[in-house]
Amino acid sequence: MILTDKTVLITGANRGIGRALVDEALRRGARRVFAGTRQPFEHADPRVTPLTLDVTNTAQIEAALANVESLDILVNNAAVALYDDLSDRAAIEAHLAVNLFGTWAVTQAFLPLLTRSRGAIVNALSVVALAAFPIIPAYSISKAAAFSLTQSLRALLAGRGVSVHAVLTGPVDTDMSRGLDIPKASPESVAGAIFDGVENGDEDIFPDPMSASLAESWYGSAAKAMERQNAAFLAAQLVGSVA
Repeated sequence: MILTDKTVLITGANRGIGRALVDEALRRGARRVFAGTRQPFEHADPRVTPLTLDVTNTAQIEAALANVESLDILVNNAAVALYDDLSDRAAIEAHLAVNLFGTWAVTQAFLPLLTRSRGAIVNALSVVALAAFPIIPAYSISKAAAFSLTQSLRALLAGRGVSVHAVLTGPVDTDMSRGLDIPKASPESVAGAIFDGVENGDEDIFPDPMSASLAESWYGSAAKAMERQNAAFLAAQLVGSVA
């Protein structure tokens, strides 16, 4: 999935990794970039079309869909990350609303266009999907759930020619991690690595030094092997039902 002449939709596009992804898609020759944001957004490049898009708002998702005639790559980047201690159910629900159900809702809305183009879905997740970070446990829970969603979509959509990529990011220098005194990758380097992974066809993308240190062990893990076995089982069942 080379980005040249492709149409891309990026949610959460107004800052951080989302803004860097918009600029990187343009640098790689995207024909059109739809930038979904909750706040007003402007970009100097005429190839960028801003969309008012709160991923928890069904009406806004439908309005955005009405403005997109074709789509090659959907990047589900919009997310919320708040510190909590799991004492308040509302905090968990707030994270799930955006990070899980928002990703699901946008994907379902744009899936017919992606099926038509045999396109790609890119879900921006986190290494906390693999191992919870206890100072942001609700965020960790939501990203783990979104990773399971991503793996399920990957298997279910393979027969339609739609590829599904999980981006398992480590610490990045954005507003979300501003309070953490740890080494962080730049949004620009992460955006470049994400699209490198998409263009290379990587199922799971580890786009920064910290996450990249996990890549080899992940791809050789029993968990990854089980994911592939489960996907193969589903594919065999679908073939059998057609026969």
